[in-house]
Amino acid sequence: MALEKWINNEDLEKLRALEKWINNEDLEKLRALENPKVEKVIEEFLTLCKPAKARVIDDSPEDIAYIRQLAIDNGEEMKVAVKGHTVHYDGFYDQARDKKNTRLLVPADEKEKYGQHINTADRDEGIKEVLEIMDGAMEGKTVLIRFFSLGPTKSKFSLLALQLTDSAYVAHSEDILYRMGYEEFKRRKGDDFFYLIHSAGELTDKNVTKNVEKRRIYIDLVENRVLSVNNQYAGNSLGLKKLALRLAINKAVNEDWLTEHMFISAVWPLDKSRKTYFLGAFPSACGKTSTAMIPGFTIVGDDIAYLKLNVAGEVKAVNIEQGIFGIIKDVNPDDDPEIYKNLCTPREAIFSNVLINEGTPYWLGMGKQVTVPDKGINWTSSKLGDWEAGKHFDDEGNELKFSHPNARYTIRIEGLENADEAIHDPDGVKVSGIIYGGRDSNTSVPVYESFSWEHGVFIGASIESETTAATLGKAGVRKHQPMANLDFIVTPLGKYLNAHLNFGKRIDDTNRPRIFSTNYFLKDENGRYFDEILDKKIWLLWAEGRVHGEYEAIETPIGLIPKFEDIASLFKGAFDVDYTKERYEAEFSIRIQKFLEKIERIETIFRAEKDIPEKFFVELEEQKKRLLVAKEKFGSDILSPLLF
Repeated sequence: MALEKWINNEDLEKLRALEKWINNEDLEKLRALENPKVEKVIEEFLTLCKPAKARVIDDSPEDIAYIRQLAIDNGEEMKVAVKGHTVHYDGFYDQARDKKNTRLLVPADEKEKYGQHINTADRDEGIKEVLEIMDGAMEGKTVLIRFFSLGPTKSKFSLLALQLTDSAYVAHSEDILYRMGYEEFKRRKGDDFFYLIHSAGELTDKNVTKNVEKRRIYIDLVENRVLSVNNQYAGNSLGLKKLALRLAINKAVNEDWLTEHMFISAVWPLDKSRKTYFLGAFPSACGKTSTAMIPGFTIVGDDIAYLKLNVAGEVKAVNIEQGIFGIIKDVNPDDDPEIYKNLCTPREAIFSNVLINEGTPYWLGMGKQVTVPDKGINWTSSKLGDWEAGKHFDDEGNELKFSHPNARYTIRIEGLENADEAIHDPDGVKVSGIIYGGRDSNTSVPVYESFSWEHGVFIGASIESETTAATLGKAGVRKHQPMANLDFIVTPLGKYLNAHLNFGKRIDDTNRPRIFSTNYFLKDENGRYFDEILDKKIWLLWAEGRVHGEYEAIETPIGLIPKFEDIASLFKGAFDVDYTKERYEAEFSIRIQKFLEKIERIETIFRAEKDIPEKFFVELEEQKKRLLVAKEKFGSDILSPLLF
């Protein structure tokens, strides 16, 4: 249909400019949105990035199928043996989030207030730099114009996002991970949306990003946008994931709700008589996904949650995603049966950076029953040619693994047998408990409950995680990870903590979620873990019982811990295991000196930040006082739980 249909519209000239890249049918799709800001953003970045053409993708099955096929036709994905499965490879130097070049753009005179944890750049200089790099970055390519809903459609929780990308792999991944949003844009109109511009940049003959030294991922809070160029790895290129998380955290902090790096799962008691929704925040390699996927429980989401209060004063949460972009390493039929089954059966799924041999994917830790072939295509192929065992080494001479440790899978949650029925509920689920976890070999107990919401915020803000030799080189180094969210907080830390404290004040006592701390990594004097992989189920069952008033607790200097009888009963009922009093004493003893050392570390960090709320330091001092009083009373650094 001719553009003269809109001859009286003031945006006619802008739409005429878009004719250079977009056909009339797709221009009609844009016009149907009645959104001048959308048109302005598209015109600006098509003009800058200079693609060959652009496609406007709506929510229709035909458009979504076009994206998947384009990823294959472009060589960004390859089909593998199982129907619906494809594999994608990022470049050799593009295998993880690029923290160095992921920067928050802030005015020069405001940089100091953002503290030490945020990687910032001067906004004026950063925008000038990234726009220069993006100039012509899409030459010869097709740009895909996408519309998404961050959260369930027709929900007061959800935010809108516009994505422009020249990568069909990125667009295909987003179709699996996020809900379609074209109709939501049409319904809601207005200019309140995030926009995310991505280009893989110039490609090599292996179809991977060439100019990785010019990789930039810049976050601009003024315009609620992310500008990303010269990358393909999803953590850098899928704007809707951790990049939009940063935009949403800023928005939430300024609008009195919360955006958190948390899973949402329903915990079911052993008799299956009810379900209770919990949120959980865990740093990387601390058991977040395995907690969200505990056998016998159901999952709403594994990564990002929006939290708001409803008119009844309840805390409600939604998963902004509908899929999982998960680390595939160590996914096997024993430890992750639901995900493993999903990855071995026909359905839509994308593998990335794994070994492919004769159409079959292989990854690290997939189980003893699997024999890995000694050759194939893998993540090193773009630099070193097809992989062959014993022949591929890094620049330091270390032999490269057949599958990258950060290799991934992308699937829809509703394809899992343990998907919760409320996954798409526009009203969200009622949150009754929040769990904070870290990796701690010698200090904290397996589970304890906070004394109050404020004490719980202190616990979350004080999360530490030990590094492991397998992933980060030197083992045992404790990294501070407030709310397991440090990499994504884009406001001053004090402002972020205040948002948590103020959110709690607005919840009445009957609806306030209980807050718990968990630690699955406590070791005995011989360096052996006390807990088996599935023992975490017991700690959550106890927390669920506490929510419903079924278990009494023991008051200790750190918080409320379980009674031996209750834990022993849960182990017997769940696993038919006899949990001994000796193990209980060893696991739940309060290690006074270790906790005092942790408090000293945390205090040093927060004293160096600006405008930390005084309530945080009050909680810190009260925690320290309780520990010192107990140490003096009992005359020991390690106190048995039976003393309290």
